[in-house]
Amino acid sequence: MPSIRKSLLQLTFSGAYLLRWNDKLRPAELVEIDKQAHKMLVACVLWHENSRRLPEEQRLALGQEIIEGGLFDYYYRLIITDIKPPVFYRIKENREHYRQLTEHVMKRLEPALAPLGDFWQRMRAWHASDTDSLARRILNAAHLYASQWEFRLIRPLNGFDEEMEDIAQSFRDRLNSFQDVKGMRDIVAGHTALARLANICGQLRFQIRWTQAPRIPATSVLGHMFIVATYAYFFSQTIGACRARAINNFFCGLLHDLPELLTRDIISPVKQSVECLPEILREYEEQELERRIFAPLRSDGLEDLVGLLSYYLGMETGSEFHETVRENGHARRIADFDALHSRCNADALQPKDGRLIKECDKLAAFMEAHSSIRNGVSSPHLQEAQARLRTDLSQSPLGCLHLDALLADFD
Repeated sequence: MPSIRKSLLQLTFSGAYLLRWNDKLRPAELVEIDKQAHKMLVACVLWHENSRRLPEEQRLALGQEIIEGGLFDYYYRLIITDIKPPVFYRIKENREHYRQLTEHVMKRLEPALAPLGDFWQRMRAWHASDTDSLARRILNAAHLYASQWEFRLIRPLNGFDEEMEDIAQSFRDRLNSFQDVKGMRDIVAGHTALARLANICGQLRFQIRWTQAPRIPATSVLGHMFIVATYAYFFSQTIGACRARAINNFFCGLLHDLPELLTRDIISPVKQSVECLPEILREYEEQELERRIFAPLRSDGLEDLVGLLSYYLGMETGSEFHETVRENGHARRIADFDALHSRCNADALQPKDGRLIKECDKLAAFMEAHSSIRNGVSSPHLQEAQARLRTDLSQSPLGCLHLDALLADFD
């Protein structure tokens, strides 16, 4: 059975430190974890578009390969972050050089990832293979889109840089090679509902969390969603979740704060200080989600995608943190974690956790507070938040996650 340790939590979080485009003039700091979140949000959409007509088993297999392939690539990039893309692509062209680089990366990652068991073995196999599978094409297409999105932010500020035109042409050429991936043509087009959704997701990197408490690193809403998704996926593995449940938990974690683009990140004490505020926010979020995201998707004939996003966002049950199953296209709330785990842990029911994802949300927030304090940037607000989150997680009713033992490793 895979096990989650402090080193895995820290490795996953470390992408919040890694600057992107750090040899260019930037209007805002661009970090690896935000780019990975944007990439995986686009990959989620592409998974849906490319699997609609597949048998259910193949659809789930593709979803798992996309999620794990995205994580395999993310952890790999954490190690090679200082190698510029043109140099890395040159290395990949030489099979022996790439093998040597990969062995170095695997040795660096092994202490944190080997306890995950089969996941670690699948990661080694992924990087030892160059098969051009549909999952790889989806991930590569999403990777290029998210990178180009960042490039378009910095290009106007770097008119003096002679590399700009070459980079722009490289993105155009490489993205054109993925026109066969269903949905990619619409995303690149720039005037479709899918393009609008992909663009809106990217904007979540501009919303910094904990605005009342300066931190290092200053994580964004977008990066936070990726951390929650990754933790949720790994905890799903440790408890023996079925394939559909693990996939749903990842994408629910990845999407759970999407409405904050419409309302901004409001800290929990403020939400809880006014009794009616959560209800008001939820009503406003639903209205804005319908107006800005769901209605345009429906207009473009993407009703099925609206249904999937609605399920992940808990639109039918009233919260993304409810245990649910999906039958005949509709969500049904399950009483609690135990009921979901004992009676609904089956692919056919499309189960999705609520409390587990909420605990991962808290754990990601704890990592944000703890990391900043450890880096020497603290405040009474941050200290209080760290203590409260530690207490809440240690007293979690989900004993199978062993959060109390996990947190004991943090000083």
